[in-house]
Amino acid sequence: MIAYRGEKIKNAICYFAFEHFKRTGKYLSQTILYKFLAFLDFMSLKETGKPSLELEYKALERGPVPPEIYNNLKEFADTDCFQFFRSFTNAIVVVSKKEANLDYFSKYEVDLMNKLLDKYSISGVTQRVICKKINDDSHKIKAWEIAWNNKPNSLINYNDMFENLNNKSDNELSIQEENFLTYKGLKEISSCK
Repeated sequence: MIAYRGEKIKNAICYFAFEHFKRTGKYLSQTILYKFLAFLDFMSLKETGKPSLELEYKALERGPVPPEIYNNLKEFADTDCFQFFRSFTNAIVVVSKKEANLDYFSKYEVDLMNKLLDKYSISGVTQRVICKKINDDSHKIKAWEIAWNNKPNSLINYNDMFENLNNKSDNELSIQEENFLTYKGLKEISSCK
């Protein structure tokens, strides 16, 4: 993982954990965290043409899950920023150890994270209710729907956030689609090294 990208992911997790606890008085569950990360990536992709964290996601039954984190919890279990652990109810939760460094994020990204927190980190609402709502809402992510309907538990393709992307001429592309194709092309070039 590229160092800057890794720090950005780590600080996103830290921010969501810190703010969720501050707003609800409850630790952030692993399930809600994964949906926060997915919404941050897929919403920024749709609105700007680039996923904020650039994580890969699998289309699981409860919605998108980033295997880079889910399959490597031991690596992420205890950082200088946050800690994953099993709660007394046996759920995996994440606890922030300090405030996140928001210098890794644009104003747009911070605003988007706060919109997600405003929507899903509500004081007085049980984690079960929040989990159900955020899971249901994550099923509305177009790329998740396509992956789930084609092959459950497969990787989600960012291309699927855009309608007929490969069949459009240059003058038919939206700004977001142009940005995404540029982003995708640069990723392909950098992976050839």
